[in-house]
Amino acid sequence: MKAIEKELRRLEKAEERLCRQAEKKTVPFWKEKLEEKIPDKVMWGLQKMFLKAFALVFEKGDTIIEKTYDKEAVAKDFQIKDYAVGLKGGRREIRNLKRDAAKGNAVSTLLTTAEGIVLGAFGIGLPDIVLWVGFLLRGVYETAMKYGFGYETPEEKMFILKMLEAAMVTGENWAGLNKEINICIEQAVQVMPTEEEVKRQMEKTADAFATDMLVTKFIQGMPIVGIIGGAMNPVYYRRVMAYVQLKYRKRYLLHKIL
Repeated sequence: MKAIEKELRRLEKAEERLCRQAEKKTVPFWKEKLEEKIPDKVMWGLQKMFLKAFALVFEKGDTIIEKTYDKEAVAKDFQIKDYAVGLKGGRREIRNLKRDAAKGNAVSTLLTTAEGIVLGAFGIGLPDIVLWVGFLLRGVYETAMKYGFGYETPEEKMFILKMLEAAMVTGENWAGLNKEINICIEQAVQVMPTEEEVKRQMEKTADAFATDMLVTKFIQGMPIVGIIGGAMNPVYYRRVMAYVQLKYRKRYLLHKIL
């Protein structure tokens, strides 16, 4: 129990650092200037593409994603590690769970790198988004399972969408979103959102991704030069997954002591 409480304190400090970084983060001058030159229709197109990507993967992509890893093996592995945490509750057992949850992301990072660079070389920017969102949600789903949580229900989909939005926003908005997610984590029973509420959250998440990745995807749409934009895919992937893993780890540990 002491090891779990210590790990939770470490996670609180990690969140405080993220909050400071998010509040201080400013848009680089070169990026700001480039954004001014990008036509509004590109931004609208990007928002629509991210929204379509999230809707497509959430509605039809689960079956395809689940074919890329052994769902049953992941569930069994979690049961073994969870039993060890419950039996001993030491730092080593918690660390093993954390290490295993992060392991799969190394492969996904390599895949997003290759996919982004190859499509960027041909100037393929917007169609890349569906593939990238698929890779991203694969990482989220696998992380959820490795901490003993699902991803199929409306409640879990809402939780995932909120985390993805928070991982992409900066400034004072971050603290409010992070607080919302922490409330979800602390609630033993989550209220099932309506279909309309999930749709609205999906739109907010898509807007957050489109706003932050506007320049990257615009550059990726240019042949040859697009390699630079595509090379940013793994950077964004790691950024999002770092936040997602922190939240699932916190959720798991809190449930162990409540």
